Amino acid sequence: MPERNTVVDTAMGPLNAILCTPDGPARAGLVLSDGSGPATRDAWQGVPGWLAERGIATLRHDKPGCGGSPGDWRAQSLGDRAIEGLAALDALRKQATVDRAGLIGYSQGGWVAIAAAANEPGLVDFVVTVSGPMVGPIEQERVRIERALRARGRSEEVIADALRWVDERADRLVAGQDPAQILADQARYARRDWYAEAAGPPYDTEELLVLGGRLARFDPAEILPFVRCPVMAFFGAADELVPVERSLVVLGERLPAEQRGNNGVAVLPGVGHMLYPEPPQADVPLFQQLSPAFLPLLEAFLDRVAAG
Repeated sequence: MPERNTVVDTAMGPLNAILCTPDGPARAGLVLSDGSGPATRDAWQGVPGWLAERGIATLRHDKPGCGGSPGDWRAQSLGDRAIEGLAALDALRKQATVDRAGLIGYSQGGWVAIAAAANEPGLVDFVVTVSGPMVGPIEQERVRIERALRARGRSEEVIADALRWVDERADRLVAGQDPAQILADQARYARRDWYAEAAGPPYDTEELLVLGGRLARFDPAEILPFVRCPVMAFFGAADELVPVERSLVVLGERLPAEQRGNNGVAVLPGVGHMLYPEPPQADVPLFQQLSPAFLPLLEAFLDRVAAG
């Protein structure tokens, strides 16, 4: 499939990007939005080619400070990422000459896609989220840490002790307290049985704590009522990081009622956050090892939204 290098102009400078188009006219376009942490334009592997074979043009780009692009992803809020996604969407529309275009976001990228659609409902025609929590970072992280402690066989007393600190730390981050002091106070618990799970990355440096405080104020439930386009949300039934049942409730309660017939939700059995039913094999493209239901359901949704 034809690919060419391009850029997405953002507040942090021009981000390196790749435009992938079908051999013929594109039926629709998708901006690919990465999850948390660093990521480059090469992170989506075979997915752009698979989409191009089905008539979908895609644009994927570096995060700021990755892959030779300027800036620093650690200095962004989710609002900044949403604005960046809209800039990528504008570049995709112009360069691939598509009328209908949306965003697909993995994990944290799901928040980005939802925020972009809520901020500019007239510019985003559809949204796909993949393992994207529909609760905010504070609740999602609390769930992740509690599950990690249970998976390691920690006692209820240890878990309760850990969550007391997790809640205190979250409150202090939201309040904008000095991250150096938070780290110093956290270090006093270094001998606790829960320390590795509850105080490790991304809570072990001042820089990441500042980022955590910036993200902590985000709540998708507040913006979902402003998402006026069709939404397709994928979850792994065994997701170890996301409160899936709670996310389903939030989607049902908060998405606009008039769009319910256009939205879709799929909870894929036997898979976790990455949607792999088995440990990935090195000699097989990763996207081909996803839940066997994922790609057909994604294709069906894209067929529907591409048709208008």
